[in-house]
Amino acid sequence: MDRLSVNSQIHFGKPCIAGTRITVQSVLELLNEGLSFEEIIRDYYPDLQVEDIRACLQYAIALVAAEDVHLASANS
Repeated sequence: MDRLSVNSQIHFGKPCIAGTRITVQSVLELLNEGLSFEEIIRDYYPDLQVEDIRACLQYAIALVAAEDVHLASANS
């Protein structure tokens, strides 16, 4: 997780790739759109490394693992 940082002065304290203003959320949204790591680096963030994108995924996994999520059904 040393590839990520939180600074209250950058993007209102949202987690970013260390040394950049690229938010974890932005990277996760691109992954959600179906882009590969290579496409994200080539087309959007050429300064990133594959390990930076993996750190974003690890961060999201850690958040979900730490939370007690309760999903409500659509019929409720």
